[in-house]
Order: sequence, then structure tokens, then C-alpha cells
Amino acid sequence: LAGGVDVEDEAAAASRVPLSTLAPTQDFRLKEAVASLGLSGRELNELTGILARLWRLFTEHDLLLAEVNPLARTSDGRWLALDARVELDDDALELEAARIDRSDHRGVAGRVVQFDGSLALLIGGGGASLTAFDAVRAHGGQPANYCEIGGNPSVRKVAALTRLLLGQPGIERIAVIMNVVNNTRADLIARGVISGCLDAGLEPASAIAVFRVPGAWEEECVALLRHYGVTACDRTVSIDEAAGLAVAAES
Repeated sequence: LAGGVDVEDEAAAASRVPLSTLAPTQDFRLKEAVASLGLSGRELNELTGILARLWRLFTEHDLLLAEVNPLARTSDGRWLALDARVELDDDALELEAARIDRSDHRGVAGRVVQFDGSLALLIGGGGASLTAFDAVRAHGGQPANYCEIGGNPSVRKVAALTRLLLGQPGIERIAVIMNVVNNTRADLIARGVISGCLDAGLEPASAIAVFRVPGAWEEECVALLRHYGVTACDRTVSIDEAAGLAVAAES
């Protein structure tokens, strides 16, 4: 086996295997590559399994790079991936968000434009979404995305999108800001965002920088958020003020 920063230049030391994203599985090619290193039996199967999972990760998430480093062999002969590095295609987030949106016909939740900031945004209400985005920037915040939701999306849809946004590197907080809603249930948005936070391994009380979705089913929304330690903003808090609270929560 070979490694180190110069491994790519050491053609004789590295085993290279051409793989195709068009094929459903590449396990046989990976097993051949591992076998060429002189491994067999349990070690052959274990290392092939690690490489197969790495390949699936690469293809399913549109990665530019998927690297295990270091890969260790224990004293009893088992292989373990101790650390890994991945690089995500800039378009992968948008593609996955679009897939989430298509997964359920109810509402809109998945049209994402990515930016270089640190605050995830779930915003909606027609022109109100642009107002919220601009307000975050005006208060000195750095949006990580523009993502408009509305039309009463399902809890599952909102949860998947929330988890996706919070799963991006360096993102630990999300601001949920909408205009006064009538065709969208505020409690369903709250359930989805809370579920997405928990799925991302984050506590809603710390992950939700601000939540302003006044309107339909607002009382149920407030009660649900309160249960998780989140204070909901009602319509007396303007979109601009909500954006300011979100930016302050990141400080």
C-alpha cells in the first residue's frame, strides 16, 4: 500500500482503477484492485467494502473528491477509515434541494441558490423573501443561501431541506423568516424545521437563529417552538427586525 502527499506521482506504488458512474456497481473492479495489492480473504472483503461505500458516497452526493486518510489496519487485521475528506460540487446542493422539492407535490421547498455565508435561510412570502435576504445582509449577516418556501409544504419536505442546509460545512444556524401566511400552516413549518435540526444533530434552541412565520395555525406553532426552547416572533416583529435578531444570534 502507498500513501503520502506524493502518492499521485508514484505511479508504481499506487493502484489506479478506472470507474464509470454509468454502471450500477463497481465492486468487482474494486476487488480486483485490492487483490492486486496482495490482499485476500477477510482483508480483501473488508477493504473492498470500504472502497465501495466511498464510491457510493462520491456518486450519490455529486462529490469532486472523496478521500480516506488515514486508512488503518488494526492488530487483529481489521481495516478502519480513521478520517476522510470530501469536496462537494457547487451545484450539488441545488440538485439535492430540487430532488427534495420533487419528492412531494405539496408546496415549494427546495429552490436553493448557494452563497458563501454562514447563516442558512428559509424565507418566503413572494417579495418578502427578497426583503428578508436583503435585510440579513443590511444587518451585516452573511447568508449561506437563498431558499424560498411556501404553498404549505409537508413536514417531511421542510425537514429534509432544513437538514440539507444545516449539513453544509460551517453552517450551524438557520433563520426562518416569512411574511404573514394564509396558505401555509406555520405549525407545519415549525415541525419540519425542528425535525431537520434534530436530524442534523443540532438542538433547535441553538440552531434556530430566529423564527418568524406569523399567520395560520400560529398558536400551535408558538407552543411547539416553546417546547423546544425557541421563541417565535409574531407579526409585531417586522421582517427587518427578525433579520437583525438572526444576525445578532450568530454573533
